[in-house]
Amino acid sequence: DVTFDVNDLYKYLSDDQGKLSISKFLQALRATGLRETDPRLKEMMANLKNVQSDLKDLDAAQKVYLDRETFRECITENIILVVKAFRNQFIIPEFVQFTQRINELFWKAKANTEGELASYIPQLARFNPESWGLAICTVDGQRYAIGDAHDPFCMQSIIKPLTYAMVLDELGPDVVHQYVGQEPSGQAFNNISLDLMNRPHNPMINAGAVVTCSLLKQGMNIADKFEYNQQKILQLSGNEYVSFNNSVFLSERQTADRNFALGYYMKEKQCFPKGTNLHEVLDFYFQLCSVEITCDSGAVIAATLANGGICPTTGVKVLQPYCIRDTLSLMLSCGMYDYSGQFAFKVGLPGKSGVSGGIMLVVPNVMGIFMWSPPLDRYGNSCRGIQFCMDLVKTFNFHNFDNLRHTARKLDPRMQTVDKQGNLVVNLLFAAYNGDVTAIR
Repeated sequence: DVTFDVNDLYKYLSDDQGKLSISKFLQALRATGLRETDPRLKEMMANLKNVQSDLKDLDAAQKVYLDRETFRECITENIILVVKAFRNQFIIPEFVQFTQRINELFWKAKANTEGELASYIPQLARFNPESWGLAICTVDGQRYAIGDAHDPFCMQSIIKPLTYAMVLDELGPDVVHQYVGQEPSGQAFNNISLDLMNRPHNPMINAGAVVTCSLLKQGMNIADKFEYNQQKILQLSGNEYVSFNNSVFLSERQTADRNFALGYYMKEKQCFPKGTNLHEVLDFYFQLCSVEITCDSGAVIAATLANGGICPTTGVKVLQPYCIRDTLSLMLSCGMYDYSGQFAFKVGLPGKSGVSGGIMLVVPNVMGIFMWSPPLDRYGNSCRGIQFCMDLVKTFNFHNFDNLRHTARKLDPRMQTVDKQGNLVVNLLFAAYNGDVTAIR
């Protein structure tokens, strides 16, 4: 009963005099993981703003109290989400405790000073090696950001799975995989080689990404094609920060001899659809690598992948679920350059890295995590990012092959601590009452 929930919620949040301050309500809402800027709370935030519109300054605004009826009127247009938040019905019910653990892992990784900046693109060599940011978005839109999570950087290879998913959505897997394979190549990401069917091995290496660029919106002029891609990325990110870095694009194109060689080799082997303009396709590929995001907007993209193609913060269905399934499968097997096999073994989650220092990690049906730190290991992956991913699955049972019933030493943030302990006690007492020695043992 929603009325009962609103009354209960008002009692729970109000002070000893039965008054509820707006600031206390918003503070409690933030603790569930929701942000005041969440598009799903737009009407409620507008109502609260109207209530305090007569006040002249922020200090006075902090003292605004709501009576029960005003509170109901303010939240009624977004009541389902608000009640769900305070009933602890989000995917991570104890969000504050979860983020405290994430905080510890973040600072532990911050101490890692290994790795070198990418130098083959001059613009990337200018990043601050101390930069380290991380952001999380769950499939329910719970948000957390720490460090340099709002600093912009270029996606580089992290764009590859997104382009692949868009092409799948447009053409379907049967058409797409006539042109590009699904196997790890076993070779460097920029190696000049094809599989036995004269296709790039997969869409996560340079050759495969160039071919998927040629498949996207064939016949459309390059300007409209780039605009289409930007709009899709914007939808995936819930309309958060997405931009373009022209200096990186120019730098990328200027140092692209290997990619041009790849392109001409594939043109000779007839890897592209008919009518493909190789120079336009390569320009489009360099432009996509130069698309700029932040960890905060990237986390929403990752969460959209975790949520089957539906953006958690806007509810917009951006891509079909089967496109996401196929994309995540390839990210698991091919997403981390020559470290992909070890990453799948040790972390067990779909991930994609880029030479700008970004790593997009997807916990299917749970959350997306985006991290960024420019110093790279010898495989081209962020050193701090890799360490964080390792520590994450040591702490939480997020590895795809962790057993959720019997992996007791790891934490499961999808359950409330009191529920886990309560279930154990009830089961033990029930077994004892019935004399079930096997269950007790």
